[in-house]
Amino acid sequence: MSNLENNLPSWLYYHSPDHTRYVLEKSIFLAEQEQISGRELFLIKVAALYHDLGFIKGREEHECKSCEMAAAELPEFDITPNEIERICGMIMATKIPQQPKNLSEKILADADLEYLGTDSFYEISERLYKEIRHSQPQLSRQEWNEIQVKFLSNHSYHTTYCKKYCEEVKAAHLAEQKARLAS
Repeated sequence: MSNLENNLPSWLYYHSPDHTRYVLEKSIFLAEQEQISGRELFLIKVAALYHDLGFIKGREEHECKSCEMAAAELPEFDITPNEIERICGMIMATKIPQQPKNLSEKILADADLEYLGTDSFYEISERLYKEIRHSQPQLSRQEWNEIQVKFLSNHSYHTTYCKKYCEEVKAAHLAEQKARLAS
């Protein structure tokens, strides 16, 4: 975490160390819901910690940069090449549009966007809006609401827990966003 805390640009209001801590916490929770433990849970935790580390090197293709950093750093911690490949699969599963291929990838993908189906949606999405406006200052609130509607409409949860407990709340947020656009 210190690498993130010391090296991320200050204008990353959403992709911050707090976001990484949140994703780590949600990854652990979702893994427990899916009865994953042991070494696989460890790999999920590592993937959560690395999933946005690439932002240190830039916004574009940050997931690939995160994988490169993981591949360079993790061997010294006795993580095998096969495990690094699995960690990178999880990291890449967070890339939009999400396309996880196995349960561990689904867990990390859902942990990354779990907030869409929670009461924290507006607070967290406001941080993302502020972050995006750093590089696109012309982005209006109306345009942001349109982006939110499109994003929420196209997003799907992957884990049993998020499908059961987050989907309905996310649908309510989508309806609220659509109402904002209509008014």
